[in-house]
Amino acid sequence: MTAAPEPTPLPLNLHEYEAAARAALAPATFDYVAGGAEDEVTLRENRDAFDRWRLLPRVLAGTPAPSLTTTLLGREVALPVLIAPTGFHRLCCDDGERATARAARATGTIYTMSTAASLAIEAAAAEAADWWFQLYVYRDRAVTRELVARAEAAGATGLVVTVDVPALGRREADDRNRFAIPPGLTGANVPSPSPERPPADASDSGLAAFVAGSAWEPALTWDDLDWLASLTPLPLIPKGILHPADAALAFDHGARAVIVSNHGGRQLDGAVAALDALPAVAAAVAERGEVYLDGGVRRGTDVLKALALGARAVFVGRPILWGLAVAGEAGARRVLDLLRAELARDLLLCGRASPAAVDRALVVPAHQPLAP
Repeated sequence: MTAAPEPTPLPLNLHEYEAAARAALAPATFDYVAGGAEDEVTLRENRDAFDRWRLLPRVLAGTPAPSLTTTLLGREVALPVLIAPTGFHRLCCDDGERATARAARATGTIYTMSTAASLAIEAAAAEAADWWFQLYVYRDRAVTRELVARAEAAGATGLVVTVDVPALGRREADDRNRFAIPPGLTGANVPSPSPERPPADASDSGLAAFVAGSAWEPALTWDDLDWLASLTPLPLIPKGILHPADAALAFDHGARAVIVSNHGGRQLDGAVAALDALPAVAAAVAERGEVYLDGGVRRGTDVLKALALGARAVFVGRPILWGLAVAGEAGARRVLDLLRAELARDLLLCGRASPAAVDRALVVPAHQPLAP
């Protein structure tokens, strides 16, 4: 009698989900999801920055089982790990953004829907609980106004405005692969054609040509942030802030929170790592509003380090797509559940009862002796 085959073990962590997604996706699609700009220096630095800090736990703290609940802009969230905006989820899973929204709802966290979603705002929103909408501002302000109105009508509770894409970063893997969105898969909310496969003699990917022709506004100013704040009561959350002066200006122009981010290393290569920028941004805005971090989070200990350095919450982007590629909604949900379990254990091991109990005393620079 032939023995039944052993079941394939589930990935144990987000790094294993990356490896499993590499095996599941077409090479060009995996490179699109995982890759960064040019030499990918900033992409690597986003991860390496976490290794520049070490945790300094306290013991005998009598800490009960930690609660991961926190509040973001006055709303309770089950854990301080949010889903970052990323486009074209149907590249990784047939259900696309519906699966992502359901995973966020099941986990009790916030899903951020991209302007470049592969499903209509309304279709994905129907599956979501608490969700934010990420906006690329169009030169045609009527298009921008309509996107904001649709998101508000569909139940969004925050407006994330991407501010670091005056032009698309050079993603050489996409150019080399002549990457294009497959036929039948579109940006469902944008008045632009889908990225088509470029001719053999083209120097850019189909995606680069798509962005170049998408009519996004390349010359955003602080006045545009004022204008957006006037359109909607939704909290305004600029994403792509690295300089502390820009963080302060964002709050001068109507922001309720800022996201410290270098676009996952996909824009300006050589830009500072998100975690390295975080402490100065947090200090610059003090008590004016909340600060979030996007970039390089792969472990519960990464979340702790970000919280200790001034973030209220963190975002994960690529790992959600890896989860979708491996097992659809269940994969995305397990990615979040793994981070939840790691964070709960790490809080306990550090003698902290909740995210709110994490402070700067929890981290010290690596390779620097402790002061006596």
